[in-house]
Amino acid sequence: MPLVSMRQLLDEAAKGGYGVGAFNVNNMEQIQAIVGAAIETNSPAIIQASRGARSYAEDRYLYHLILAANELHPEVMIAMHQDHGNSFETCKSAIELGFTSVMMDGSLKTDGKTPNTFEENVEITRRTVEYAHDRGVTVEGEIGVLGGVEDGHGAGGTGLEHLTDPDQAVEFAERTGVDALAIAIGTSHGAYKFSKKPDGSVLKMDLLIAIHKQLPHTHLVMHGSSSVPKELQDIVNKYGGHLKETWGVPVEEIQLGIKNGVRKINVDTDSRLAITGAIRKVFAETPDKFDPRDYLKPAREAMQKLVAERMREFGQAGHGADYKPLSIEAMKEGYASGALDTRPSLATK
Repeated sequence: MPLVSMRQLLDEAAKGGYGVGAFNVNNMEQIQAIVGAAIETNSPAIIQASRGARSYAEDRYLYHLILAANELHPEVMIAMHQDHGNSFETCKSAIELGFTSVMMDGSLKTDGKTPNTFEENVEITRRTVEYAHDRGVTVEGEIGVLGGVEDGHGAGGTGLEHLTDPDQAVEFAERTGVDALAIAIGTSHGAYKFSKKPDGSVLKMDLLIAIHKQLPHTHLVMHGSSSVPKELQDIVNKYGGHLKETWGVPVEEIQLGIKNGVRKINVDTDSRLAITGAIRKVFAETPDKFDPRDYLKPAREAMQKLVAERMREFGQAGHGADYKPLSIEAMKEGYASGALDTRPSLATK
């Protein structure tokens, strides 16, 4: 089975009323953990790489590692996604490499820090959609700006400074034709999202619900949605870490989002915590160990456990073989014919 379109995974998730986790990777063990969790839970998988990950690993390594996972486990539906592309050129390079999905984050300028104007965002996203759809590739856009900084990307702040306006979200979806839309509802990149368990004053689920009511046929995306479990923080700190107390996005809030149009949920920090805690534990308990396999294997197992748990909580478990994969060529034809047009004025149930 070749790599599949993220659009197909999200369309099927909408039909089934579930969400699909999108998990970030930087190396082989993380890819193995995600695919292992997908096999364990019979789930589709979105494996995504940021610009930072592509630079760190040299993107051809990541690309061929994901192809290897696909070759070894053809039963798993895998979409390869570029996370937070900061320019048309970044997205174009990902498409040329073989990514089946890209995010054009036009909410920020190319520095990945300064908010763009609405018109600038529309134009760069529309251009990316045109180029990608001509090649059968999915495009995720973003309206509004998330808080925090991760992997060098983000405007900082709390996440409440540039919330998504529902009317602008509708106009953005209409003018760009994006397949999926990331929205700003108070979430942030990184581990330090909230100073207490979030409530409606900082996590605007009512805004998400309002956007879904106005865009019922648009796949919504929640970024900055790691739950930052206390048990993972405790493991890191028990074995020498110094994480400050923090709260992430509760799983029950993500599940509420899934009931209101969220189809893609980005998770990165939770994976990092699981890996780091497992490695610290090995180093603390067996300081004589120096073979990387002695600590990377438990790290991989810890991330797989975390990812499998999220796949079950998001509802994608059990849906890995519900449908036959469509080729990227078939997606290209669907875009060309208008059958896959997502503009609100044309979208149908």
